Amino acid sequence: MADHIAIVTRSEYLQLRQLKSVRQSLTPAATKTLIHAFVSSCLDYCNHLLVGVSARMLDKLQSLQNAAARLVTGTRKFDHITPVLRELHWLSVRQRVKFKTAVWVYKCLHGLDPAYLANYCQPTTVTAGRTHLRSANTQQLAIPRTNAGYGDRSFAVSGPSV
Repeated sequence: MADHIAIVTRSEYLQLRQLKSVRQSLTPAATKTLIHAFVSSCLDYCNHLLVGVSARMLDKLQSLQNAAARLVTGTRKFDHITPVLRELHWLSVRQRVKFKTAVWVYKCLHGLDPAYLANYCQPTTVTAGRTHLRSANTQQLAIPRTNAGYGDRSFAVSGPSV
């Protein structure tokens, strides 16, 4: 995963440098559209694979998003980025990953996703042996047990836990 993130950040920083060179001839709306087309779409592409990735790897993607936000708004390098992200209505990379996972779970629960994903999002009331538990009334989803390792990163575990 580290190789993939390194390739993505390297290519996206190159695109940001190219956009920065022509930014004077673009309107702010056009700049924002191009940033969404190049950078945001790259951050959102297969971002469910980023569930459970180390903070160090996510920080590389976060710095890419911060650079894109600075390019859109014209903010200087050492200004705080949190107000800029709020102004643009952008979630941080960690929050984007959680949000996209939550959207998948919502779609699974409402029959908008394929059946093979919906099978992973079963309420505890449907699971045998759990119908009489107090957690059955809280509308929680059943989370399967896994061994330590990559099993916690799968949609079957990360989806219902989000």
